[in-house]
Amino acid sequence: MNNIYFMLKEDEKGLYVSPVCKNGEELLEIDFYQQLDKNSKNIFDFIKEIKEDSFFVDWDKDYTEAYINENPEMIELLKESSFFVDEKFNRIEWKREESKIALSIKESEEKEGVLKGELILDGKLKNFKFIGDSYAYTAGKFYKIRPESSDNFYAISDLESEFPKSDLEKYLTLALAKFDNLEIDYQEYRIEKGEKRDPISQIVIEKISQDNSLYVKLEGIVSNITHEFLQSHKMDEVAIVNDLEQKIVMSPVNREKLLETAEDVVKVLAKHQKNIGLKNGFYIDESNLLIIQEKLAKEFITKELLQLASRYKVVGTDKLRKYNIKAVKPKVLGTFKHSIDFLEGDLYLEIEGEKFSIMDIISTYKKDSYVVLSDGTNALINKKYIEKLERLFRENDGKKVKLSFFDLPLVDELIEDKVLSEQLNKSKEFYIGINNIKVLKDPLPPVKANLREYQEYGYRWLNYLLENRIGGCLADDMGLGKTLQAITLITKLHKESGKRSLVVMPKSLIYNWENEIHKFSPGLKCGIYYGNLRNVEVFNENDVTLTTYGTVRNDIETLKELDFDMVILDESQNIKNINAQTTKAIMLLNTKHRMALSGTPIENNLSELYSLFRFLNPSMFGTIEEFNTFYATPIQRDNDKEAIAELKKKIYPFILRRVKKDVLKDLPDKIEKTMFIEMTAEQKKIYEERRAYYYKMVHEQIKEKGMGGSQFYILQALNELRQITSCPEVKNETILSGKREVLINNITDAVQNGHKVLVFTNYIKSIESICKDLEKHGIPYLSMTGATKDRQGLVDKFQKEKKYKVFIMTLKTGGVGLNLTAADTIFIYDPWWNKTVENQAVDRAYRLGQDRTVFAYKLIMKDSIEEKILKLQESKSQLLDSLISDDGVSVKSLTEKDIEFILGS
Repeated sequence: MNNIYFMLKEDEKGLYVSPVCKNGEELLEIDFYQQLDKNSKNIFDFIKEIKEDSFFVDWDKDYTEAYINENPEMIELLKESSFFVDEKFNRIEWKREESKIALSIKESEEKEGVLKGELILDGKLKNFKFIGDSYAYTAGKFYKIRPESSDNFYAISDLESEFPKSDLEKYLTLALAKFDNLEIDYQEYRIEKGEKRDPISQIVIEKISQDNSLYVKLEGIVSNITHEFLQSHKMDEVAIVNDLEQKIVMSPVNREKLLETAEDVVKVLAKHQKNIGLKNGFYIDESNLLIIQEKLAKEFITKELLQLASRYKVVGTDKLRKYNIKAVKPKVLGTFKHSIDFLEGDLYLEIEGEKFSIMDIISTYKKDSYVVLSDGTNALINKKYIEKLERLFRENDGKKVKLSFFDLPLVDELIEDKVLSEQLNKSKEFYIGINNIKVLKDPLPPVKANLREYQEYGYRWLNYLLENRIGGCLADDMGLGKTLQAITLITKLHKESGKRSLVVMPKSLIYNWENEIHKFSPGLKCGIYYGNLRNVEVFNENDVTLTTYGTVRNDIETLKELDFDMVILDESQNIKNINAQTTKAIMLLNTKHRMALSGTPIENNLSELYSLFRFLNPSMFGTIEEFNTFYATPIQRDNDKEAIAELKKKIYPFILRRVKKDVLKDLPDKIEKTMFIEMTAEQKKIYEERRAYYYKMVHEQIKEKGMGGSQFYILQALNELRQITSCPEVKNETILSGKREVLINNITDAVQNGHKVLVFTNYIKSIESICKDLEKHGIPYLSMTGATKDRQGLVDKFQKEKKYKVFIMTLKTGGVGLNLTAADTIFIYDPWWNKTVENQAVDRAYRLGQDRTVFAYKLIMKDSIEEKILKLQESKSQLLDSLISDDGVSVKSLTEKDIEFILGS
C-alpha cells in the first residue's frame, strides 16, 4: 500500500508539487524511502533537491516550492506516476493526444467598441493554465499542446485582455507573429497569406519647440500599423483586417520603403542647409525623428513641404500657422437639378470664405497639394477629402459637375448647405424607401409556397429595385431559398402578359430551376434553351426561358438581338472576370431589368464586384480604370479604411445578404433538398451502353427463371448503374461524374460562408475523387472509411479544430454512433434507397448539441437509376423500408413493371 502522494497545489506564483502522506501533511523526510517504486523515488529526490537548493526570494516571502513551470523536467516523471493527485486526492489525468489552443475574439457585452480576447483549449475549455511550453492544465487534467518558442511563450497569457476595436490589427499582428500555432476565431474571418506591402510614408509634424526648432517624425504605416510599432516588437509582418471580404491577411512589410522617404527628406534638408550656409542644421535619430533648426525649418516648410505632400502623407499641419500654412476643411455649396442618369449642378467649394471650382481644386491639388488663398495663406486640404471629391464628382459641360445617383449615400456628409440638401431629397426618396420595405403590405404573387418572413422581405426588396429600374444581387447564404424568392419576383412580373424573362445559370442547375418553377409557380410557361434544345422559338412560346452561361457565350450573336423584360443571373460569380468572353457576352444582353443571385458575390478580389455591378447597374462605377483608382487599389494595396467604408455604403442598398445564423429563429431545425444534376456526355454514353445491356439481360433472365430466380442479376444491374452515376472513373479514369463539379462548387460556397460540411457516399473511389478535388481547391478535409481505426480521433479533430472544413465518409461508417454537430451542411453524394440509412447519416449533425439549422442536400443524377428509384419511392412507400437493407438489396417488393421502369430508356 502506497504511503506517499505527489499533490498538485497552487499559490500566487503558480502550480507546484508537494510530497504528502495520506492525511495531506507534507513530507520532507520519509522512513520508508526504500519501499517506493523507482519513479516515486525519482520524483521525491527531484522535489527535495529543488526545495533545498531554491534561492528565489522576494521582500515578503521565500518561494522554495517545486514549481512545475520552473522545472518542466518534472512533467515526464509525473506523467508516469499513479500517485500524482489534486488536493482532494483525485488522481491527475493526462490527455495523450495533442490539444489545440485557439484565440477567440468577441465584442464586449458591457463596453461598446471594445473587443475581448480569450484563449480556448480543445474548442471549449477556458481559464486553463499553461505548464511549461508544451502543456496546459485545468480541472484535474493535463493537456499536451504544440510547443511555442520559449521566447514568446510566457506572453501568450497577455492575449487574454480587452482592447479597443480600432487596435484589432495591432492585436492580431502581435498574436499571429509571436504564436505560430495559434488559431484565430474572429467572426468567421479566414486567415490568408498576402503579398509584400509597401508602407505608406508619412511626415508627421510633431511640434515647434521653445527655441522654434521643428520636430518632424518620418514613419511608414500599413493600414493603421506604424513601422515604429513593428520595429519595437521586432516583427516583419502585419495582420490586415479586410472587413469587405471577411478575411485577415498576414503580409510581410517592405522596410526599405521607409528608408527611401528618410533619404528623400535628408537630401532636401542637406541641399537647403548648404544654400543658407548652415552647419549641423538638423539631427535625425534611429527612430527617424528629425529636429530641424529654426532657419532651416523655415526653408524646408515654405519651399519643400508642400511639394512633398504630393508624394507623402503629411500629418499635423495645424501646428504650422506661423509659417502661413493652415489646414482647412472646405464646404460644398451650390445647386443641383435632375438629369437622366445623374444629378447635374453648379457646385463649388468654400474655403475660408473664398469660393473655388471643385474641378479646379482637384486639378490644383494633384499638381501642388495646396491652395493659395487671397491673403497668401497656403491652405492644406486633407488628402482623403480631395480623393473623395475626385471619386464623387465629374466634370460636365465645362462649368458644371455631375453626381451619380449611386453616390447619393456618400455625398451627405460633404454638403453642409441646407438648401442643397433639400434639393437632393427627391433623389433620396429611393434610399429612404429601401429602408421602409418591411412596412410594405401589398399582396404577394400567387406562388405555391408559404414564404418565411425573411423570404418575403427578400422578394419585396427585389421587387422594390425592379419597380425603380435598378439592379440588385440577392446574396443569401446557401440554402435560404434564393431561387424561390426569384421565382416569386418572376411571377409578379408576369402578372402582365407578354413579358419575357431569361434566367442564366450553370448547366448543373437547369433542371433544378425547371422543377422549382413547376412546383412553386406552375402557371408560368417555362422553356429551356440549352444543348439540343436550342430553338429560338422557345423565347416566344414561354414566359421564362432557362439557359446556361456557356450557351449565352456561344449564341450571343442570336441572343443579343432579343429584348427581355428581365434577366436573372444565378450563381452570378460566373461573370466575375470582367475580361472573360462569357462576361462580355452577358453584358450584351438587352433587358429592362437585371437581377443576380449568388451565395458568394466576391470570391477573390474586388474586380469581381465591379464585374457584377457592371451587369446590374452599368453606370455605377464608371470604367474599370476608375474603379481600380478609387477603390480596388487603395483597398487592396493600402487597406484604406475610408475607401472600404465608402464602397460598403455605396453597394449596401443593392446587395441583400442574410446568413443562416441571422434567420435561425425563422427556420425549422432541419431542411432537406434534392439537387438534380445532368450527366456529362461521356458519362451518359457509358451509362446508356450498360443500361441497354442490363435491360436485355435481365428481361431474358426473368423470362427464363422468373422474378424469384433473377434477383442476383437485378441486383448486379442496380449496383453497376448506380456506381456509374456516382463514380464513372471506376470504369474509365478520364470520365468524370457530373456530380463532382456541383459538389465542389457547393462545398466551396459553404466553406466561404463559414460552414462545416459532411459528405456521405457509398464508394471508396468517390471519396478518393472528392478528396483530390478538395486538395486542388486548398480546402482542408478529413476522410473516413470502414478501414479507419481511430474514428473518434478524427471526429474530435473535426469537432474542435476550425482548420478542417469538410469530413467525407461512407454512409455505413458515418451512419451511427458519431457526434458531428460542428457541421450544419450535409451532402448525400450517392444516396442509397433506404431512407432510414440516410436519416441516420444526417442525424450525425442534427442531434443534441446542434445550435444551428441543418441543411441536407441529396444529389440525384437526372435521367438515371437514381431519379427513377426516387420516383418509385414516392409512389410505393413500402419500398422505402423493404427495397434496401443495410448493404444489400431486397428485390422481392419489385414487380416486373418496376424493373421495366428502372432499366427502361
